[in-house]
Amino acid sequence: MTTFSRRRMLRAGAAAVGAATLGPSAAACATFPSGAPPVPEETRTLDQLHAEAMAEGGRLVVYAAGDSSTELQRTEEAFRARFPGMRPTVVADYSKNHGVRVDSQVATGTLVPDVVQLHTPHDFPRWKEEGLLLPYKPAGFSALPDAFRDPDGAWVATAVVALSYLHGGGGGGPAPTTPADLVDPRWQGRIASAYPQDDDAVLFLYREYVITYGWEWAARLAAQDVQFARGTRAPAAAVGAGQKTIGIGVPGTPGAAPSSAARWLVPAEGPFVAWGQRAAILAGAPHPAAAKLYLNWQLSVDVQQDAPSGWSVRTDVIPTSGLEPIWEYPNSHLDHYVEFMADRAEVERWRQTFVLHFGEVEGPPTTGQLGLYPGRAAA
Repeated sequence: MTTFSRRRMLRAGAAAVGAATLGPSAAACATFPSGAPPVPEETRTLDQLHAEAMAEGGRLVVYAAGDSSTELQRTEEAFRARFPGMRPTVVADYSKNHGVRVDSQVATGTLVPDVVQLHTPHDFPRWKEEGLLLPYKPAGFSALPDAFRDPDGAWVATAVVALSYLHGGGGGGPAPTTPADLVDPRWQGRIASAYPQDDDAVLFLYREYVITYGWEWAARLAAQDVQFARGTRAPAAAVGAGQKTIGIGVPGTPGAAPSSAARWLVPAEGPFVAWGQRAAILAGAPHPAAAKLYLNWQLSVDVQQDAPSGWSVRTDVIPTSGLEPIWEYPNSHLDHYVEFMADRAEVERWRQTFVLHFGEVEGPPTTGQLGLYPGRAAA
């Protein structure tokens, strides 16, 4: 009986989809052959790229990291407003779901998305090696630090995402100055957190807490009657509703509006975690012109100046609210996070260890059950 390895199946699927949708030259380019000429940085304007995308049909499907079905609605609406006539569909789901979803689609020749935009940096080198990514360097590529771009243009980081803890004001007293203070008895029953054993970025954050403060810190936190939930937006929602005072594993920005009582905190001493959210065009993208438009728009100065985290991925865009560039914060662990995510056995060991401390993950996914082919009707 003939058997096929996973990698052989992925390569075969990528070749079939790529040949059907991109033509022989594009499919060959996606394999990153040794000695191939370097991919030039895009020089066309957004308006020119818009015209090409419209000529292609105006469709775009993005599989993007998100914790709720509506989380990226603003991104979709902003893209639609900037480029009239375009019909984008941005499907938000956990990155770990999107990653295996793309693998399955490629293996069966049923690829739906044009762009993947995920929090799982380890997927992108693998997909590059397997020939699944289209080499492309959008305008602004040269303004990215090396850690935020693949040298061959397989992927680029389009946004800085950071996780830390949130203080909502109110009961319990002043905000904790460091994560070490989260185990102070005054926060008993006042903390909400995303499950570290469910989300790899939250897992890394908790790992850094333990490395910095020891396992006694984890044991004391487990005694704090923490309200754990799925999704990194859940702790912020609990704080915003006045149910809890502290949220752990929350994405945010230090530059909150002055009128907001809640403060997302970057400790002067102690860890937080940040990374460049990677995005790439799939080699078999049904709408490659629209995909190129999307990446150029995401890296444009206008979009980067309005980054939700306050930090830009570009070296030529000054962060808002007096922040330093994210790579100037050694306690953000930019490089360490990427290294950690690449070692899947180490990730699993930490995940299971936190299961012992905090219990099994409970509750349905906050994004819903999206199945194998979300966005296919729009494509």
